[in-house]
Amino acid sequence: MRPSEYVTFDPLLGARGADAIMRLAERFGRYRTYAEEPVFAGLGEGLPARFDAAFNFVKTGGRFGRTDEIGRLAARTNYFRETYAYDGQARIDGIEPFLFHEGLLEAARKIFGRPVVKPAIVFANFLVPGQELAIHTDVPEFRGVNRTKNPQWLLVAMHHSGLFEDWRMPIATAVSWFGRPRGGDFAFYPDGSDAPPRAIPACHDTAICLDTDSTFHGVDRVARPDAPPPEARPGSTLDHEGEGRWRLRSPDGTEQAFGWDDLRFSVSWKAYCFRDEAEARAAAEHSDDIRQERIVERLVADLRERGRIAGEVPGDRELAFTLVDEYVRFPAPRPDDA
Repeated sequence: MRPSEYVTFDPLLGARGADAIMRLAERFGRYRTYAEEPVFAGLGEGLPARFDAAFNFVKTGGRFGRTDEIGRLAARTNYFRETYAYDGQARIDGIEPFLFHEGLLEAARKIFGRPVVKPAIVFANFLVPGQELAIHTDVPEFRGVNRTKNPQWLLVAMHHSGLFEDWRMPIATAVSWFGRPRGGDFAFYPDGSDAPPRAIPACHDTAICLDTDSTFHGVDRVARPDAPPPEARPGSTLDHEGEGRWRLRSPDGTEQAFGWDDLRFSVSWKAYCFRDEAEARAAAEHSDDIRQERIVERLVADLRERGRIAGEVPGDRELAFTLVDEYVRFPAPRPDDA
């Protein structure tokens, strides 16, 4: 991946706007774990939606090479997410000023050099003390294939392969932070996975806009480096209880209470970037889509040229591992940075 341009904001919304976002988060009320994302039958069946990032995290221990028992590592990355806007439409009143923020629109135009920017998604992430976000790149989108219909890890491998740029829909992402947690820096690799990372504190009412589909990034551990993992597992919820108090409820009945200062709260914005309205119409009308069957055929042919496949095509699960191993080159841990 090429070096990535990015734009930072400090402040992003101003005092009143930032407070409004925090009150909106409280009104939304309940947040579920990201581990409940859907999986698909067929290619890679039974594997987690983002097994690429999850398995790399287990194998390497993340940015700092911190190792732990698998169950504890899973709890550390099983953060909470909900969507505030989708397909350019608000799902909760009050998110519109964020969805159509002119500063974010202009940053997206600058990063991609494409004048037509269409806001698409706003979602919230909550991390509780002891959690972190494994180094990864975000799930990209291509005309005809996206995360609602196709395996997320496959879309990631497609982008890293460089074979499908003619169908890629460039997406600008802004990550913003509200509240004042300890730890939880945003670590990213704008100069490529072989270069040292940079880290930005998750300061109140600040943001960064960049191409997260291409730039490896993650979140350092919230609270402190040795914080124990939380009781977060699939089926857990994080609920606002009023007066700035939150409660993590696990399926086994375990509960943990938190205040705003304990939580790392981020709001992410994603927008499609097009060269012109004609390109935007082609995407909307699906006039030049690609299908998963053609994608797999092209990837298999490339793997043969690279010498990774000889003879029969591997089974669905083995092929999934081969695709991720060949195309997705994660940054190596750097324990000295801890």
